Amino acid sequence: MRILLVGPFPPYRGGISMFNHSLSQELQKDHEVHRISFSLQYPKLLFPGKTQYSNFNGEPASESINSVNPLSWRKTANDINKIYPDLIIFQYWMPFFAPAFSSIAKQVKKGCNAKIIVNCNNITAHEPKPWDNQMTKSFFSYCDGFMVMSNTVEADLKAIQSNPKYKRSPHPIYDVFGDSVDKDKARNSLGLGQENIILYFGLIRDYKGLDILLDSAKLLKNRMKKFKILVAGECYGNENKYIQLAQENNVMDIIDFRFDFVPNEKVSQYFCASDLVVLPYRSATQSGVVPIAYHFDKPVVVSNVGGLHEIVEEGKSGYVCDPTPESISEMIIKFFNEDAVQFTEFISKYKQNFSWSNYINVLMELADL
Repeated sequence: MRILLVGPFPPYRGGISMFNHSLSQELQKDHEVHRISFSLQYPKLLFPGKTQYSNFNGEPASESINSVNPLSWRKTANDINKIYPDLIIFQYWMPFFAPAFSSIAKQVKKGCNAKIIVNCNNITAHEPKPWDNQMTKSFFSYCDGFMVMSNTVEADLKAIQSNPKYKRSPHPIYDVFGDSVDKDKARNSLGLGQENIILYFGLIRDYKGLDILLDSAKLLKNRMKKFKILVAGECYGNENKYIQLAQENNVMDIIDFRFDFVPNEKVSQYFCASDLVVLPYRSATQSGVVPIAYHFDKPVVVSNVGGLHEIVEEGKSGYVCDPTPESISEMIIKFFNEDAVQFTEFISKYKQNFSWSNYINVLMELADL
């Protein structure tokens, strides 16, 4: 089958780009795969980070979509029609891209017989606008099927699309971050000691609840010894507010702030140096951080929002808590009172449920509907 993937690819950074890269790697084992990415993904005025690019390069992709230039949308559609794919898979995660994707999909529908499937990372934006649903509906009207990775996204899809054809499969385990490394070597490379390490990982935005974790640190400090919370990720916003909160809570001595984007080649160091990964999110659909943790056999504590809890086996691969300092601190303490080896052994087997081959099988079932 000739398959075309549309969305960000490396060197664009972020979870969607990594997802597309891994999806492409898996699909091309049995299919002819083409890739179309962005020439401009986010205008500078709309991008809060330091850069949109990483030093990771995957398979080459045609960088033809300018998200704010309709002329590029027409050219992209013409290029797709020349490829004449059997199947087109769009990555969708933000209504901002709906106008471009709608235009491309509409023109492609006129030019070739390709089936269009959308992998729905998010349908409802984390910071929603009044017009979001209408733009998403417009794009989805040109699509034939939808992949969802959580019950939350499934519900969002049904809320805006009448009788959608869809399949659900959990977020696969990322396979682009290398193998596990020795814990002591990882800690030495990061300048960490032998205390218990609690990892908060990923791009930092308000909805991801770092402030809640910093408030829980105040409670943990009174009940735990020899631990440190390692915060690793670029801050999309004012990082000083987190430093100030840590100072007000008198927990600077147990917080290690590293407000920089973590490149792929260093991801293994952070996870392998850690004992527990915590996601204290206020809202979520799903998260790519949990699959990374599982890749390195690390247990998680996640807040009970969106689809985060759906892939956590309570007391086996981690714990689910409320997004409050009290609940988060209780689950962290509960974990460190348990035998960590049991978690590791369970996750090493449990993560096989989240293979890329399983995801592809479900995707192909949807393509055949």
